Amino acid sequence: MTRTSLPEAAPPPVRLGRVSIGALGILALALGALQSVVEPALPLLQRELGVSPAEGALVGNTLLITGAVVAPVAGKLGDRYGGKRVLVALTAVVSAGGLLAALAPNLPVLLLGQVLQGVMVGALPLSFILVRTHLPPQESQVAIGVVVALFTGGGMVGMLFAGPISESLSWHWMFALPTLAIAATTVAVSRLLPHDPPARSENGIDWPGVVLLSGTLLAFMLGLVTVTRDGGLPPLAVGAVAVVVAALAAGWVAVERRAPSPMVDLRMLAKPAMWHACVLTFVMSTSSGMVLFLLPQLFAVSGDGYGFGAGTTGIGLFLLPGAVAGAVSDSVGGIAVRRFGSRAVVVAGSAVTAVTMIALAWLHGAEWQLVLAKVLTAFAAGVGTTALLAGTATAVATKDIGIATGLLVVTRVIGVALGAQVAGALLDAGTGSTTGLPAESAFATGFAVAGLVAALSLLVVRLTKKGAQA
Repeated sequence: MTRTSLPEAAPPPVRLGRVSIGALGILALALGALQSVVEPALPLLQRELGVSPAEGALVGNTLLITGAVVAPVAGKLGDRYGGKRVLVALTAVVSAGGLLAALAPNLPVLLLGQVLQGVMVGALPLSFILVRTHLPPQESQVAIGVVVALFTGGGMVGMLFAGPISESLSWHWMFALPTLAIAATTVAVSRLLPHDPPARSENGIDWPGVVLLSGTLLAFMLGLVTVTRDGGLPPLAVGAVAVVVAALAAGWVAVERRAPSPMVDLRMLAKPAMWHACVLTFVMSTSSGMVLFLLPQLFAVSGDGYGFGAGTTGIGLFLLPGAVAGAVSDSVGGIAVRRFGSRAVVVAGSAVTAVTMIALAWLHGAEWQLVLAKVLTAFAAGVGTTALLAGTATAVATKDIGIATGLLVVTRVIGVALGAQVAGALLDAGTGSTTGLPAESAFATGFAVAGLVAALSLLVVRLTKKGAQA
């Protein structure tokens, strides 16, 4: 009698141990520290490298732009080649970028290092996928919470220790030390974490879309800083920059419309809930980007009757309460959305930011005023962003949630980067020829513009509400 052979069941995934989860947590801690060292040290970097505020804004923006491009691609790479393999590769690129930044002799090399570091945005979601693959649902939620908390804590550690490290050693070491931790932890992760089999996708990665979107964002930001520095460019050169950006953007749209598996599904933008959320995210993020750039600059400057002449350590301490408020706002934002609705939360966050920034245009003579403004705007931006993400996730089909939230992430990055560059351009325009310092009026103008941009969100909410009712 012949026995019929049954197909072998797939072996269950290897369970993650505490040591493996600890390695992922330490990796997240080091990544958060490396990401956050630039914000308090930006005035120091501008002095050391001899660059203008508008050029200095590029240091943080290049990391954001790379992250916006990598974020939608990282998951597809993990599906095709395996989550662990891609995670290790991405953190190796981050380590190379951190090392390059630590050895950078000038701004272009530092910017290249920041570009490579930006792939860390894709590393964290891959770690979440690995945790969910190798742990039961309840345990995976706890582990993901630990990793997120350590990444947030790493951001606070980097903000606090960027000053002492750069002032006692040099600014190079504030990049080098987190990078060494990332490199060592990457080796540990590659040895401790079990391999996960790749899940082959029917469609390939939209590499033309990735390249064109990267080129569009980089051309836009580099063009913006070139146009706004040293008195600007001739009108013909400005037109040439605009034509290049428009051509790249048009090429990207054409590719995405024809791609079988586009990087960004443009059909999502036709849905009212989606484009309303994108417009609001862009406006709110532009205001936030201006605040993120202006406050450290005012803490650092020491002008005639304004500014505080704070070093990197002092700036980090001043900014820390705002970082804590931003971390708390994520959980509070979810509760507020369930209780009051996403539209009401967005209106409240925009109103708080607008009032705070307009008030700061006149009241910025004491440290506590700037610290309080940072806390209020960070909290308002956090709850507003959470509200938009939550509202969009409930307004689209389940299968489109990933695409919709990815679009909002990219929109937010573009808004923050644009806001920082505009703020840098305003300070450049208000820099005195004799002192070499931005005038107090330049900061007041920047705060007022940030407040007006935030107030524009209220108008957008009003108009979109009327459109929805119609």
